[in-house]
Parts: sequence; C-alpha cells; structure tokens
Amino acid sequence: MLPMTKMLFHWFVAVVAILIAAYVSPGVTVTLLGALVAAVVLGALNLLVRPVIFLFTLPITILTLGLFSFVIDALLVLLASYLVPGFTVVGFLPALFFAVVLVVVNWVFHFWKS
Repeated sequence: MLPMTKMLFHWFVAVVAILIAAYVSPGVTVTLLGALVAAVVLGALNLLVRPVIFLFTLPITILTLGLFSFVIDALLVLLASYLVPGFTVVGFLPALFFAVVLVVVNWVFHFWKS
C-alpha cells in the first residue's frame, strides 16, 4: 500500500471507530465532521502528548499492571472533546468507557486488516 493510501486508510478506520464508540457510549455525542476532526486531533494527541504523560505516570501504570493507561486515554479523550467542536463528552466515566470501546474497535479493525 502506498504511504498516502495507508495514512488515509488509518484515518478512515479512526473515524469509523470514533463513530462506533460514540454510538455505544452513553454521554458521548459526535457529528460526522466532529469525528473527522477528532480522528486527527486524537491521533496528534496520542503522538505528541501521550508519551510524555505515560513517562510521568509510568510507576502508577506499572503498579496497576497497565490499566492506568486507560485513564490516560480517557484524559486525552476529554482534552479532544474540549478542542473539537461537534465532539462532546459529558464526564470522566463516559470518556473512560469511550476510550475502552475505541481501543477494542481499533483492535478489531486492525486485526481484520491483517
């Protein structure tokens, strides 16, 4: 697959995963345009911010056997909902549920692609 095609495919998968996760997560609403932008914003946050937060919270992540990474994901979802119009999350627990569903849906899509 060409690099640009591969990048567009990953973006499309992220948009579909966000739409599915928002559909099954109570307290999360997203428009189509919001999902398109949220996919880019979440990707950028995961690329730039998540490694720094993960490094600072590494001891607690080790103590919780990696489960604290879901809390980090939920905080990034809340930050993305603050930054992206058309993507609304009403609290921490809906963001946590959304993050877990998003991880599962992304895992299924990437497993299906392989």
